[in-house]
Amino acid sequence: MKWTVPLITGLAAMAVCSSNPLSAQSADDTETPPGPVEPIAVMVLGTYHFANPGLDMVNIESDEVLTPRRQTELEAMTDALAEWGPTRIVVEAQPETDDLHMASYREEADERIAENRNEHFQIGYRLALKLQHDEVYGFDEQPEGDEPNYFPIQTVVDWAQNNEAMGAFGSLSAKVEQVAMNLSKDQEKCTLARNLIGHNDKEQIERAHSLFYYGMLQFGDATAQPGAETNAYWYMRNAKMFAKVGLIAEPGDRVLIIVGSGHKYWLDHFVQNSQGYILVDARPYLQKADTGIC
Repeated sequence: MKWTVPLITGLAAMAVCSSNPLSAQSADDTETPPGPVEPIAVMVLGTYHFANPGLDMVNIESDEVLTPRRQTELEAMTDALAEWGPTRIVVEAQPETDDLHMASYREEADERIAENRNEHFQIGYRLALKLQHDEVYGFDEQPEGDEPNYFPIQTVVDWAQNNEAMGAFGSLSAKVEQVAMNLSKDQEKCTLARNLIGHNDKEQIERAHSLFYYGMLQFGDATAQPGAETNAYWYMRNAKMFAKVGLIAEPGDRVLIIVGSGHKYWLDHFVQNSQGYILVDARPYLQKADTGIC
């Protein structure tokens, strides 16, 4: 049946009904207004890649982390991080199940820690076992099917080659390599915790991001913008990764994210600019674990 009551008349009738004491909800039946929602605290622990996969444009060569010395340092680091008490641990790995859980943590965490150098296991799984977590979560985003390449740096190189800009690209690459060298020059004699402090320093992260990613904006013209597109796709990957944190965490959680430090700029940005999240600095905990002389 077609609704024919004029809007004003309908609203007036609703007002009359709501004012009728027989139809109104009694005071005893009113619901208590919900209290404030606890924020999700997030610590983004930026790392270099312990296993040396060589997948980044500029790679920091890690020494062997399975030695007794490094294992002792990793225990000290996980003890310090455990004091913060993360309730969820998220690693830069593609989830092995539809619910974003890492199946290998459930099945073979001890074996992975003993045999695999990857920071997912050496920090993430080790800490999760220490805290007796049931799960570790993966949140990485990699292209599948028709999805775009999230870091199309080759398009920047191709454009530079075709537009007599390889000198500028080479200069930019050299500056980025120098930053990486500065971060790793004392790696062997420093503790792992000390080595990671620079990877979690806000000023260094912002400087490196501005130098490299925004430095690529110069590579393009009126019709092709590969540098801008590389920035956009990198942003997209990190935005998708952060969106998965929202699927994993609940109000009041303390989430530790273990991720390559190149992601930290954007992940910190999303935490700081999203409602319901607060950012926690990892450096005080790393400093506590740094018991060596460097």
